[in-house]
Amino acid sequence: MKKIFFTPGPSHLYSTLSRHIKTALTEDVLSISHRGEKFHLLLENLQNNLRVLLDIPKDHQIFFISSGTEAMEVTIRNCVQKNSFHLINGAFSQRFFEISQALNKEAQATMITELSEVKDLKVNSQTELICITQNETSTGYQVPIEFIYKIKNKYPNCLLALDTVSSMPYVDLNYSLTDVVFFSVQKCFGLPSGLGVMIVSPQAIDKARYLLENNYDVGVIHNFTKLSKAMQKLETVETPNIFALYLMEKVTNDFLQIGINNLRQETEVKAKLLYDFFDNQAGFDISIKDKRYQSQTVIVINAETNKLNGIKEIELRNNIVIGRGYGIYKDKQLRVANFFTHSIADVERLLRLIKS
Repeated sequence: MKKIFFTPGPSHLYSTLSRHIKTALTEDVLSISHRGEKFHLLLENLQNNLRVLLDIPKDHQIFFISSGTEAMEVTIRNCVQKNSFHLINGAFSQRFFEISQALNKEAQATMITELSEVKDLKVNSQTELICITQNETSTGYQVPIEFIYKIKNKYPNCLLALDTVSSMPYVDLNYSLTDVVFFSVQKCFGLPSGLGVMIVSPQAIDKARYLLENNYDVGVIHNFTKLSKAMQKLETVETPNIFALYLMEKVTNDFLQIGINNLRQETEVKAKLLYDFFDNQAGFDISIKDKRYQSQTVIVINAETNKLNGIKEIELRNNIVIGRGYGIYKDKQLRVANFFTHSIADVERLLRLIKS
């Protein structure tokens, strides 16, 4: 029996992937030129799939890079001359903040968990970019979408960047209220790691162009100006990971066949199963108490030591792998991935095994 990975990334591969991999090998996809017509068609189809799947406006551009972490650096370089502001809800939002500091920006931060309303948020008038990790993979803390929109409406002159690495494509966004949205594919998309995606507004591209023209360091290869020029020709600025792009085109097409709303609804059904189960199990405790902030895709559970030891036995006997806590919480928490690749039957089996 193959293992089922309930890890929050890399996670379990999507069910159709083995078939797509075989087709890629059969059709020699991995040897095509990234300057040839077959690749142009692949990139065009992938972009079209993403626009339909996520309802991306025509004036927002889609770029492909290596990872979500790289997207943090690219975003700061291309959107910040001097001042960024960061809402912190875990280790990855902290990383976003530290990347800005490492690039010698005047980065400010506040803990979003200390804010009850948007009116409590005070952003420096010099701020150019507000950075939010919409779904924090390390803590399972999600920032409600309406909260994010209120921030954009309160500070309309600031660009807004969203890290949706562990919530896309579950999360449903109005991209006209965002400027940079980025994610990687090894979580909800059920794909191998090594590909990052950025969805960028005209305003963010204009800011990058301004910085470039005024001799700011926007990056040599992956800057918005170069990425934009290349994508207009259905090309990339370097030899890309054609395999990853091919698999993403196929899987996004699979999602479209099922329907994104169906996939989102199923995710919520599974999340309720998980939260309700652990809320009623001795030795386990849901980490995020307020339901408004509970991630639907990464369920984080505090666990007593004897329960964690029991989980290890379940994993060994049943070919299941469950995510552990991040960093200092490694031996104190479980992080259960709830991605499109995990079926309701998978989740129900997992819960039966834990209960038995």
